[in-house]
Amino acid sequence: MLVGYARTSTVDQIAGFEDQVEQLKRLGAERIFFEQVSAVGARPQLEAALDFVRDGDVMIVTRLDRLARSTKHFCEIFERLEHKGVKLRVLDLGIDTATATGRMVAEVVAAVAGFERRLLLERQRVGIAAAKGQGKYQGKYQGRPPTARRRFPEVIELRRTGMLPSEIATRLGISRSSVFRALREAKVTA
Repeated sequence: MLVGYARTSTVDQIAGFEDQVEQLKRLGAERIFFEQVSAVGARPQLEAALDFVRDGDVMIVTRLDRLARSTKHFCEIFERLEHKGVKLRVLDLGIDTATATGRMVAEVVAAVAGFERRLLLERQRVGIAAAKGQGKYQGKYQGRPPTARRRFPEVIELRRTGMLPSEIATRLGISRSSVFRALREAKVTA
């Protein structure tokens, strides 16, 4: 079975959305899952499509960016489809995992993602080593401590003098919610 997936980020992209659906229909997609949501949010129709496909099916998308939000995300989808015995066709890149060349392209994309991840981890290790050398590495909590949390003793002292939470927030340059959090943790009434 040919299963299509189409997505646009906003409802304003009607023409692009309709074009995707039309292309999928012309290619013979028997079932098309579509949605108009951002790539970064939840995509229930993509999940439904990935759950729906079975061994021997082919999932078709018009463009890679309609399917995956990143190389890593593409790899996750690719592995999920591979595990189910489903082939993938990405029209704009000519990827068709039913062919040796298409499968190679998909595997190259997956290899690049792995390479990117290893580079990221290596840069992270170098950065941590440099921070430790400068005495700036904070162990479990990397980075500087939150500003508001450092001011909690002042919050409590100012409140005990009778100052109102909104006045404390203004004076210390922190949010009211941070003031209330400090008071709550210290069990001081607001």
